[in-house]
Amino acid sequence: MSHFIPTFDLYGEDRGHEPDFRLHCETIASRSSTYHWEIGLHRHEHFMQFLYIWHGSGDAILDGQTTTLTPPCVVFVPPGPVHGFRFSRDIAGHVITAATASRTDMAGRDARVIQLEEKSPDADYLHRTFHRIADEYDAARPGRMDILDAYLSIVTALIHRSDAAATKAGFIDDAQRHVLALNELIGRHFRQQMTVSEYAARLGLSPTHLNRTVRKVTGMTAHELIIGRTIDEAKRALALTGASIRHISENLGFSDATYFARCFRQRTGMSPRDYRRNQRMQAGNGS
Repeated sequence: MSHFIPTFDLYGEDRGHEPDFRLHCETIASRSSTYHWEIGLHRHEHFMQFLYIWHGSGDAILDGQTTTLTPPCVVFVPPGPVHGFRFSRDIAGHVITAATASRTDMAGRDARVIQLEEKSPDADYLHRTFHRIADEYDAARPGRMDILDAYLSIVTALIHRSDAAATKAGFIDDAQRHVLALNELIGRHFRQQMTVSEYAARLGLSPTHLNRTVRKVTGMTAHELIIGRTIDEAKRALALTGASIRHISENLGFSDATYFARCFRQRTGMSPRDYRRNQRMQAGNGS
């Protein structure tokens, strides 16, 4: 008999189909204690999560596989996979929930537990950064989203590095390796508006093979992954700078600001101008 797996924005909260926040932070204990320290199996459609645990113990159930949680560690959960947790009553850690649109650099990564090397410089920096995120989130000072976005970029970069070190001697299949390599290339060349064929050539693959591989790992086409990185950068420029929309479009390699606006609307559901206005209204409200 099949079992119903609920879909949540935050566990226990049904807030509709579209996310109404970019980032949420809370302690693991604050939510899990309400549910007797056990988070039942569920999934997220619009969010990814990072759970950082520095004390206590527990289990993570990720797509049917149970992994023991041994601090210090980070659990990464992308949108889609069914997951749940069991925690000890002395659990200490934070959970960050972020809208996926803001972090396409995590595309192609499976749900996993990343073991951190105790007392290593990166583990120490992650510890301090997670605490800074929690402090900034709770303080709700003006401009906090800009600071939280910057901290989240630091977290994801350090997790990338820790994950790479942890899996260097482990197994990673060719499809995942190709997508990781593609993401690195996109990060260096997205302003050049390179085509899928050009990226495929640099990876030594045919465009068809690259598209098939990216869809297998991420559920997206290669073009969607590429344009997603460009639109993410456009969002940052619109939210954080006063540059004109034409200047932003040219800086991102678009020769036509109208085409840029059309691409932006297709990905976000709003025009660049409306997106900027919405971000400034949120900043004015301290959110």
